[in-house]
Amino acid sequence: MDFSPVIISLKTAVCALLIVFPAGTLLAWQVMNIQRQRLKIVMDSLLTLPTVAGLLLLCLFGVNRPLGRFFLDVFGVKIAFSFASTVIASAFVSFPMMYRSARGAFEQVDPHLLDAARTLGMGETKIFLRILLPNSIPGLLSGSVLAFTRGLGEFGATAMLAGNIAGRTRTLPLAVYSETASGRMDTALVYAGILMVFAFASLLLMSRAGNTKWRN
Repeated sequence: MDFSPVIISLKTAVCALLIVFPAGTLLAWQVMNIQRQRLKIVMDSLLTLPTVAGLLLLCLFGVNRPLGRFFLDVFGVKIAFSFASTVIASAFVSFPMMYRSARGAFEQVDPHLLDAARTLGMGETKIFLRILLPNSIPGLLSGSVLAFTRGLGEFGATAMLAGNIAGRTRTLPLAVYSETASGRMDTALVYAGILMVFAFASLLLMSRAGNTKWRN
C-alpha cells in the first residue's frame, strides 16, 4: 500500500491552514470594522461566495494563464500539477470556513469591552491583539479545525488544478477515487478510513480543548 497520499494530504492541509488562519482572521477583523453596512455586506458575501473553485483556479494558475505564466516566467515555478497547487486548492476551499468562524467569534465578544478600551486610548491594532483575539480563541480554534478538515477532504479543486499524480499530488480523496475506479475496493476503504480517523481526531481535539482549557 502506498502511504504517499497520507503524507501529501497532511502536508497540504497544514500548509493551507498556515495560509487561511491568518488571512481569514485578519480579513474577518477588517470586515467587522467597516462602518458602511452595504459595503460590509458586499465584502462578507464576496469572501464567502461559493464558486466553481477548480475551474477558477485552473483559469488563474494554468501554465498559459495570467498567474501561472507569471510564476513560471519570473520564478521558474510551475504551479499547476505541483504540490503547490494542492495547497492553493485546499486553501481556496477552506478559507470561507475560517473566515466565517472568525467573524462569528469576533461578534461574540462584548462590544462594551472594545468601547472601554477605546476610551482608554488604545488603538485598534492593540485592541485586536490584547482584547479581541484572546476572547475569540475558542471560535478561532473551531474555525482552524474546520478549515483543516475541509482542506484534508478536498477533492474537486485539487483534481482540476493539481491533477492526480501518484506520489506528487495524489491526496487521500484522490487516492480513494483512483483505487475505487481501479476496482481495488479494499485499498480504497483503507484510505477512506484513514481520512475519517484524521477528521474525527481533529474534531475530538477541538471539542476537548473547548470544553476544558478555555472554559476553566
